[in-house]
Amino acid sequence: MQNFVLDCLKENITVNKKISFENISEIVEIAKAVIKAYKKKKKVVLFGNGGSAADAQHLAAELVCRFKKNRSALDAVALTVNTSILTAIANDYEYKDIFSRQVEAIVKRGDVVIGITTSGTSPNVLEAIKKAKKLGAVTVGFSKKRAKLSRLTDISFNVPSNNTPRIQEAHITAGHIICEIVENELFR
Repeated sequence: MQNFVLDCLKENITVNKKISFENISEIVEIAKAVIKAYKKKKKVVLFGNGGSAADAQHLAAELVCRFKKNRSALDAVALTVNTSILTAIANDYEYKDIFSRQVEAIVKRGDVVIGITTSGTSPNVLEAIKKAKKLGAVTVGFSKKRAKLSRLTDISFNVPSNNTPRIQEAHITAGHIICEIVENELFR
């Protein structure tokens, strides 16, 4: 069992090393987009399914509450938290519309919309990104390398792995880095 744990940790380290060579500019670009939006009194909207839903909620909480600094709240919304909205949309329309209907309701031009999907092919995430683009939002995708989501977004953070747990770990790591950059820039 210890060898298995060691193998998982080694794989995580390998993925993070690849990110440090391949993805730093994307992380910085996402942070700059979020900072620009907040300076213009815009918001960040996040969503995903399963573990990615939890990541969206986690990152929204870091922005609204605080990451490391005691500071003013930042406007961030996770579209995964209201079960009444999710089930009503899924029932009255289709499951693929659960995020796009919410995007239609709350996203404005200049907001940052972050779709998170380890596969990069989740229909409800793709539909919401398409809707956000039509509304003039800055669209961001967190996914794996060469994912369909990457072709739809303005900025993509594509993890160089096909292993779902490693992709999810990288997403939360990048999200934390972005939160810290945003705090440091906006609350010096």
